[in-house]
Amino acid sequence: MEASDYPENLSEELDILVKKGYYPSKSDLLRDAFRALLNTKAELRVSLAIELYLKEKVSIARAAELAGMTTIEFKEVIAGRGIVRETEGKSVKEIDKKLKKLGLA
Repeated sequence: MEASDYPENLSEELDILVKKGYYPSKSDLLRDAFRALLNTKAELRVSLAIELYLKEKVSIARAAELAGMTTIEFKEVIAGRGIVRETEGKSVKEIDKKLKKLGLA
């Protein structure tokens, strides 16, 4: 997000906190604010973890960790939302197709 994308007063407030030395940059301030938001809003944390998992950006174990749950709890949450997990035991053809999709074959 560019500075021009923020509402004017927000950009000014971010600048003040950076100029006062609370953060080295707007980026650091926003990163900290985002972490604080996720720490206070569990549902956002869970939704983010699910989306990252579905996009295959993180493993199920990492998604569970991001959601603040055990892997078993996370599996129960996604099952409760009707999300079907991919499991091992696929045919060689299916595995080859997935490897090609990931650029590994």
